[in-house]
Amino acid sequence: MNAERIAVIGSNSFTGVHFINHCLDQGAEVLGINRSAEGSPIFLPHKNNPNPHYRFAQLDLNQDMDQILTEITDFQPEFVVNFAAQGMVGQSWQAPLDWFNTNTLAMVDLHDRLRQLKFLKRFLHSSTPEVYGSCSGLVPETAPFQPSTPYAVSKTACDMSLLTFHKVYGFPVVFTRSANVFGPAQQLFRIIPRSIVYFLTGRKLGLHGGGHSVRSFIHISDVARGTLDILRNGRNGEVYHLATERTISIRGLVELIAQKLNVRFEDCVDIVGDRLGKDSAYLLDTAKVKNELGWTPVCTLEDGIDECIDWVKQNLETIKNLPLDYIHKK
Repeated sequence: MNAERIAVIGSNSFTGVHFINHCLDQGAEVLGINRSAEGSPIFLPHKNNPNPHYRFAQLDLNQDMDQILTEITDFQPEFVVNFAAQGMVGQSWQAPLDWFNTNTLAMVDLHDRLRQLKFLKRFLHSSTPEVYGSCSGLVPETAPFQPSTPYAVSKTACDMSLLTFHKVYGFPVVFTRSANVFGPAQQLFRIIPRSIVYFLTGRKLGLHGGGHSVRSFIHISDVARGTLDILRNGRNGEVYHLATERTISIRGLVELIAQKLNVRFEDCVDIVGDRLGKDSAYLLDTAKVKNELGWTPVCTLEDGIDECIDWVKQNLETIKNLPLDYIHKK
């Protein structure tokens, strides 16, 4: 039996890296495509154990679309998965055109070309709950779009384009929308690794708006497993949510990390102004993926945070020499 072939765009992203590792563990052959070169191995676990079934190509959606299609055509994957995006919400107000160029225009160009490839069985697009805006209660996959930031609008526009391509051309697209993903090897500017690094190095963490926004945090291993299940067995044109039932405020999350590291929250945190257009909550209903595919999250928040603390401690000397803030690239 031939191994599955999966092309992953945004292969160096946090979710992309862990998804690729999961696919390789499942015996798949994987082509990774990313605009940035492969960086520090502490963020790319597969670099520590090179796999002959993984190949990487450094190509940019905004500049190298012809080469990307050549790579995909030569590889002939059954599946293409997209994790690539300009992904920071607050920063999208500062250079919105960059977000639309990558998240909307480049993506429309990509799926317009992919729809013409006869060997492609399915395209999975990693979307975002930000398309729903600020909601109350459990949000179903049928909730209306109410984006409130340039990032969210750019992602919504892409989702709408993909849906029209599915309706008109029968383009075989499925969507995932995940809650806040976390785990070891995450970018240092994200709230969990950032809090751990700050508390271990004696720096004060700025908490936007007092941390009152409520979120569901889901471990990356559960997202990687769910994404592959949806890629293989989901229904074309459908959206699937990946989240946990447990919710927590950002403040409560940071307090939990402080407690695990034996530091006083009051001594280590400053309250700062909130971000423009920040959604107060989006809590995702996961009944569809559970009922259709039998997926359910396994890793608890506490166990996942322990993993993150261990990862930071093991790599702290390297991390001390890396930037802790988001650095924007066009």
